[in-house]
Amino acid sequence: MLDQLLQEIRSGGTLETHRLAARLNTSSQLVEAMLEHLERIGYLQTYVSCSSGCSGCGLSDNCNPAHRQHSAQLWQSRVKD
Repeated sequence: MLDQLLQEIRSGGTLETHRLAARLNTSSQLVEAMLEHLERIGYLQTYVSCSSGCSGCGLSDNCNPAHRQHSAQLWQSRVKD
């Protein structure tokens, strides 16, 4: 299931935990645990926001604390296929 989760993340786009859980036919809590595990073992890293500002960025509501509407965790893959 970890491989499936990595494939979903690598396929691109913005995916919420509950959507990943639905695609993997599991719970959001398990997906969150798997994401944390994948980060610990080096397959993912927490996304670090850019320094160029959020003007026009589709992720500005998620990564900029001044604009944050809800809590979100953004991840990026560290391993290439």
